[in-house]
Amino acid sequence: MSRDALKMVTIGGGSSYTPELIEGYIKRKDQLPIKEIWLVDIPAGEEKLNIVGHMAKRMVKAAGLDWEVHLTLNRREALQDADFVSTQFRVGLMQARIKDERIPGSYGFLGQETNGAGGIFKAFRTVPVILDIVKDMKECCPDAWLINFTNPSGMITEAIQTYGKWDKVIGLCNVPVMAMMTEPALIGKQLKDLTYKFAGIDHFHWHRVFDNTGREVTMDIVAKMYEGDAGLPKNIFNVQFFREQLEQMKMIPCGYHRYYYREQEMLDHSLEEFKGEGTRAQQVMRIEKELFDLYKDPNLDYKPKQLAERGGAHYSDAACEAIASIYADKRTHMVVSTLNRGAVPDLPTDHVVEVSAQVGAAGAIPLTFGHFQPAERGWLQLMKNMELVIDEAAVTGDYGLALQAFTMNPMIRSGQKAKDLLDEMLVANKQHLPQFAKKIAELEAAGVHVHDAVAAHIDETI
Repeated sequence: MSRDALKMVTIGGGSSYTPELIEGYIKRKDQLPIKEIWLVDIPAGEEKLNIVGHMAKRMVKAAGLDWEVHLTLNRREALQDADFVSTQFRVGLMQARIKDERIPGSYGFLGQETNGAGGIFKAFRTVPVILDIVKDMKECCPDAWLINFTNPSGMITEAIQTYGKWDKVIGLCNVPVMAMMTEPALIGKQLKDLTYKFAGIDHFHWHRVFDNTGREVTMDIVAKMYEGDAGLPKNIFNVQFFREQLEQMKMIPCGYHRYYYREQEMLDHSLEEFKGEGTRAQQVMRIEKELFDLYKDPNLDYKPKQLAERGGAHYSDAACEAIASIYADKRTHMVVSTLNRGAVPDLPTDHVVEVSAQVGAAGAIPLTFGHFQPAERGWLQLMKNMELVIDEAAVTGDYGLALQAFTMNPMIRSGQKAKDLLDEMLVANKQHLPQFAKKIAELEAAGVHVHDAVAAHIDETI
């Protein structure tokens, strides 16, 4: 890539994360010759787009830059001749996330944004939309790179590759970024003195760490993790892993493994929130309201510190680094979702994994991790195959496949209750699930509906 007037497009431009994205571009102003930034949203997000878009313009002006910032609801206009496209949207907005958390909670199951029944339905809603975006890109900007940090990031990146047939894509997550930001100090080191090796799938990976003499320091970090802050994202309840388990695997699990390794404790906490202060989505809505009130201030021209409370801090900066690395062929070490290509031999080569990779002009070149031990291999193969089932169900609208995904998911107890949960969530999300329209009509005719207690919580947020 050699263009010297870059056009950057962000779909989901009205997101509360956009100021971090703009800050990331400004930090890299000497690396990226940006000419235009297009922030795209849908009519339901127009108010937020205008608020955050005008703040983006103030940030660019305060930095003394002449970049053009465009706000639009016309996706194809924005995508025309784009160089880089980033995606950070939520189909159904925050009300859909409340459904993902509160409906499973009403059945006594854990409701979470990217795990369990909630994560499955987030994928069901999102996959058709991302494939529409890819279709537009093929016509409007066939040479552009797509940087995805719409969750569930791994499953969405898989759908882009497998069903969208779009190879110029990288999926990102802030969880590995946070690990590499917080862990080195635990052992008195800086990141530049350490080598990190990550492997697995999004929100289900492990990593090992080596110092600059080649000595493995993974277990040194583990020992320190039991003395203080585990460096978790804001949205994960901190219950310690069983130390003996980590000592056996000799790796550091992703924070999201708590939903599987300490399922009972995480479920208990989730149900406590469900009955008390509200689910994470309801808490986030309060944080977002505060953020957008700040963003309205005509004097605010920098990213406010409150954004760190939002739970996805550092996503946007990672996206900017990936873009700069591709543009300038920097060959930076990053942890990304990309085609396996043998990096994790326990999974097929032609599916997406989350691994350490070298990111440059050729995209992400994954670094080989090697085989996992039986325990981790079994978990990983189950979870990856579940992802493949979810993506296929999202594309085809096959109810039997959706039921298979629910049955496979370790956070959903299989049986009639699981099927009832699936049916209620299908009806609750019918506006955003055209691929399941026929089945949803059957369910409604049979009397399936959203329970009043759940509906009341959703209605009060609208």
